[in-house]
Amino acid sequence: MNRRSFVIASSALALTACASTPPPANKLGPDGKPLPRLYRITAGMAGRIQFRMLDSVNSLREAAGVPAVSLNSKLNAAAATHARDMSVQNRPWHFGSDGSSPIDRLQRVGYNGRLVGETISETYETELETLAAWMEEEPTRRVIIDSTARDLGFSWHQESNGKIWWCMVLGAPGVAAIPGTGAAPVETAS
Repeated sequence: MNRRSFVIASSALALTACASTPPPANKLGPDGKPLPRLYRITAGMAGRIQFRMLDSVNSLREAAGVPAVSLNSKLNAAAATHARDMSVQNRPWHFGSDGSSPIDRLQRVGYNGRLVGETISETYETELETLAAWMEEEPTRRVIIDSTARDLGFSWHQESNGKIWWCMVLGAPGVAAIPGTGAAPVETAS
């Protein structure tokens, strides 16, 4: 009897393993395309996200024939401050709620160099989807592959509803402001 029970149980288990459960159906929007999935950023993902962005930017820069950039903690701090501030203001733009410009934010964090540009976004997309969107637009693509940039700051703020405010800042260390103006040349892009 034991042998017969074992054979029946083994057969039932084998048949169960062969049965496949269909993958869950993607919910479709009114346009027939799959609805986006919420991209939730956890505290443990922060370093991976920054280095994934750095690697991706450097791949794009290499393809354009320009030097690589390095993460800069001061520029990361400026980007983080502005990402949070855009959320507070509930609008993606280059000026802080206190009227600060990207140049002001770099000076506040003590960055010694010139602002090459700032790219910003308000989205539910991942960092790489956001980078792809930035590369599709001429002004932001120009900032990302600017040959004078050597430093990169990248950060975000995610709201409880999942919306992400992304901010990337590129700088040229040790490059003085435009002589006689006291200001650095700026080309910012959204």
